[in-house]
Amino acid sequence: MTDQPSASQKHYLLNASVIVAALGYFVDIYDLVLFSIVRIPSLQSLGITDQASLLEDGVLLLNMQMAGMLIGGIAWGIIGDKRGRLSVLFGSIFLYSIANIMNGFVQDLHMYALLRFIAGVGLAGELGAGITLVSEVLPKEKRGYGTMVVATIGITGAILAGFVGEYFGWRTAYFIGGGLGMLLLFLRIGVYESGMFKQLKEKSVTRENFMSLFTNSDRLWRYLKCILIGIPIWYVVGVLITFSPEFGLALNVSETVSAAKAVSFCYLGLVFGDFASGFLSQRFKSRRSIVLWFIVLTGLFMGVYLLGSSFSINQFYSLCVALGFASGYWAVFVTIAAEQFGTNIRATVTTTVPNFVRGAVVPLTIAFTTLKDSIGLLPGAILLGVLSLAVAIVAILSLEETYGKDLNYLEQV
Repeated sequence: MTDQPSASQKHYLLNASVIVAALGYFVDIYDLVLFSIVRIPSLQSLGITDQASLLEDGVLLLNMQMAGMLIGGIAWGIIGDKRGRLSVLFGSIFLYSIANIMNGFVQDLHMYALLRFIAGVGLAGELGAGITLVSEVLPKEKRGYGTMVVATIGITGAILAGFVGEYFGWRTAYFIGGGLGMLLLFLRIGVYESGMFKQLKEKSVTRENFMSLFTNSDRLWRYLKCILIGIPIWYVVGVLITFSPEFGLALNVSETVSAAKAVSFCYLGLVFGDFASGFLSQRFKSRRSIVLWFIVLTGLFMGVYLLGSSFSINQFYSLCVALGFASGYWAVFVTIAAEQFGTNIRATVTTTVPNFVRGAVVPLTIAFTTLKDSIGLLPGAILLGVLSLAVAIVAILSLEETYGKDLNYLEQV
């Protein structure tokens, strides 16, 4: 699986890399959002029925999952730069598939929390490894299309999760997610390691050094800015959509909001948003300007969502689609992270950046809960949303444009 492909196989293998990364991300997203969908029925099945406890225990489990992703992001990133992109791609799929299956057997909150943590560790590796691999094997003028395909196909995993979570039992939903991951590993087609990484292994150069991101001020600021531009995405998904039933009550929505449907509609918007942002970044040859406009659009729909009142259920779900579309710059955001750093720490960066953004749900939900208790649900959400947008706009405006950048270089660490 690590031999260099012949010239006649090159086109096929490039496509294979994109397909495997996309299908891995599909299963990744399925599991990542499944808990948001089955949060209430799974906790009720475990005997937790009080409304306040459902929210508090739901936040606890979500934070355990995200904490696992923070730790896993660092570990997988180091492995990716030390052992290769493929080892992380397939290793992470295996771990989160096993954890998913075990989630279907839980009988108490403590075991549920532990398994969500383990699943988070597994989920942390696939996207970064896949994006790094695709970015390094595709021509520099085409890699934006490759990452667009990975994100667009991958995001549809949430739509399947919404369907399964709505019409199947929560235990069955977890079993299906684990089974899909194991099936992908069993059916995986030949994918070759990145040529850039192979060249890197032959050189005497420092790699897999996570701490090197903090030893140089320029490198540190680049890294932090890459993280900050993604914060609004997970504010939308982790707060506005995950807790959509609670927002539905506060906004006097005409019917009870289904978390499963809200997630599905949001990710339907994300599918089209990721396709649009990826395509437009290629069409206009700019990552920065497209991300900036999508952040502004996200702010617009946040305002409609949080400042409205007495929505019909269809209007509310339409807003979920709009929020998903506007925050659908995930593919471009992760591509920017990959393009900002040299080959010797690229996997570390590309794996940790999206996981720190996902892990930002932990402080976001803690801040949301604190603000909700002190100033109210909607005012707290508005304040947190404005802050998320502000830091993202400042970050994207101060990053360099990376469209068409040659990635075959090393970071001096």
